[in-house]
Amino acid sequence: MAPLLEVRDLQVAFFTKDGVVRAVNGISYTLDQGDTLGIVGESGCGKSVSVLAMLRLLPEPPAKIMGGQVLLEGQDILRLPVSRMHEVRGSKVAMIFQDPMTSLNPVMTIGDQIAEAVRVNLGAGPREARERAVEVLTAVGIPNASERLGDYPHQFSGGMRQRVMIAMAISCRPKLLIADEPTTALDVTVQAQIVDLVKRLQAELNMAVIWITHDLGVVARLAKRINVMYAGYIIETAPIKLLFANPQHPYTIGLLGSVPRMDTCEDQELQYIDGFPPDMIRLPPGCPFALRCLYRTEQCLAARPELREVFPDHQVACWHVEEVRLRKVAAPQEERV
Repeated sequence: MAPLLEVRDLQVAFFTKDGVVRAVNGISYTLDQGDTLGIVGESGCGKSVSVLAMLRLLPEPPAKIMGGQVLLEGQDILRLPVSRMHEVRGSKVAMIFQDPMTSLNPVMTIGDQIAEAVRVNLGAGPREARERAVEVLTAVGIPNASERLGDYPHQFSGGMRQRVMIAMAISCRPKLLIADEPTTALDVTVQAQIVDLVKRLQAELNMAVIWITHDLGVVARLAKRINVMYAGYIIETAPIKLLFANPQHPYTIGLLGSVPRMDTCEDQELQYIDGFPPDMIRLPPGCPFALRCLYRTEQCLAARPELREVFPDHQVACWHVEEVRLRKVAAPQEERV
């Protein structure tokens, strides 16, 4: 069975007065119907740019898709006319953005915004669109939904605004939902509520979900598979349980080491990664993580490693996976000495 989404060698650049920013550098992955993919990495690694490019929401110029394919149900949506892309957005693919206050129209009521999406994407009449708005607001847990259709975004709390954004996203029953750091500005309790809500709606609607975040704790509760991005590349990809239990790339190990663990009562010393990400205008010829890596050799500086399978369904872009693995095994023994 063919995947719902297949991204092949996607490349995106920004042409600026200072030079060409190579934001996404040939990433590839697949996503099946009903599955959840997590994309993690620090700010500026290309997470959001990659999905905005897929939906062709980047301003051109300065952005330009330099190559690749994005196959949605076998159709390359990067080659569709602009008029056809309007049919894809909303009806087949929906997106939840990070800040609902800047994503919602402040001078339109919530009901009008959801109803407009339903009318445009599904061709519904005014009455049917209103009924659908009440239905989806109720589904996402907005109390007294029919009475709140006439309210404006500023009359909702941050968590409730994010629920409204989710309601708008699912109003046209998309096959793929993309969530771009939707819980970043919310407190921990509301974050958990939003994650549980998305999981429930995904099960009910059989949606595929791409969840973009820098929060490994959030993605651990949601994703079936995870892509770790760095400097516009996917540097490690694996099923979520395998990656958390046995990370192989030094960058992934550093990311996981910076997160407090709740499954131990022992004192924890959080790790940190020295240095800074590379200049995306002047990317080095070798591994983009090399200058920050403890395992760096001349090979790392000279040539960039490609993703290769190190365990079944677990791929890593690193020249020294074996050395990293041996050091991980030896580390607990060194700590006891």
